[in-house]
Amino acid sequence: WLQAHVQVRRQGANRVDYGAVDAAGRQQLNAYVDALTARDPRKLSRPEQKAYWINLYNALTVQLILQAYPVETIRKIKSGFFSSGPWDKTVASVAGQSLTLNDIEHRILRPIWKDPLIHYGVTCASLGCPDLRARAYTGDRVDEQLADNARAFVNDARGVELDGGRLQVSSIYVWFQADFGDSDAGVIRHLRRYAEPDLRDALGQVDEIDDDAYDWALNDAV
Repeated sequence: WLQAHVQVRRQGANRVDYGAVDAAGRQQLNAYVDALTARDPRKLSRPEQKAYWINLYNALTVQLILQAYPVETIRKIKSGFFSSGPWDKTVASVAGQSLTLNDIEHRILRPIWKDPLIHYGVTCASLGCPDLRARAYTGDRVDEQLADNARAFVNDARGVELDGGRLQVSSIYVWFQADFGDSDAGVIRHLRRYAEPDLRDALGQVDEIDDDAYDWALNDAV
């Protein structure tokens, strides 16, 4: 499914051709979600569990977009009257537990694995988000796949922009600063770890974040 509908870009966000997903494509995605939720992830190895939860989160997110499509941004899909998006909406049941996207990200993935690279795996279907990959995560490669995503994002303008010594970063690094180092300096150390040589050297010359930005527009291929 991913290979058929995700358009990989060398620069900028990968796009999803939501408008081209026909009834068969929707049925295929729904069947994939059903297959995942039918499993008990507690019986999987720890790396397989990590891949499982990221894949489920991403599949559910795409499913939500397709149910609402056409839509300008995921934030238009509400989970309550005052909500800013669908993240508190019950979207799945796994091992008898009803789950929201926030449950998966903030009550399972982040606290259990304590891995900042999780943020490069879960996607919110937005241009400002790290890429939805054209292949699912697998237990034997999940950490390698997440590191690839980190390098792609950090070295793209969505992740880091330096202009005249002023550092602008993705809002992800501000919203979840505690995960990336708990300070501007910690975030910069994290960025340097995944930056290409020229950017790594430039980041070594700054000691604080000046601004942050995030594009919530849908990562649509149109």
